[in-house]
Amino acid sequence: MDKPASTRQLKVARELQRDLAEIIRSKGMAVFGGAMVTVSEVRISPDLGIAKVFVSIFPSSKADTVMGILNEKMSEIRGELGRKVASQLRIVPELTFFLDTTLDYAEHIDELLKK
Repeated sequence: MDKPASTRQLKVARELQRDLAEIIRSKGMAVFGGAMVTVSEVRISPDLGIAKVFVSIFPSSKADTVMGILNEKMSEIRGELGRKVASQLRIVPELTFFLDTTLDYAEHIDELLKK
């Protein structure tokens, strides 16, 4: 079982989420094939070296394509993040992107309830 995140981890994760959302938004929907990409959560390791970035993608049919683009542009995104957080963090965390499927799950539950 994972131990709960420290206050510092939570603060850094929130800041990274805000910065990553801004970086992805600045790239524009055209880069992601017209899909809307939202950074829904960031979880950071205790040493602040690894960040798991959860993204939700609309429409979900473009999820595979967008995840591929995000992974392709990971070093570029990390570089931009580095410029934003240079004054706050000693190291820029390694980024790993994960698809957040909670919206799809909620939609599925909603459909089941309607039946």
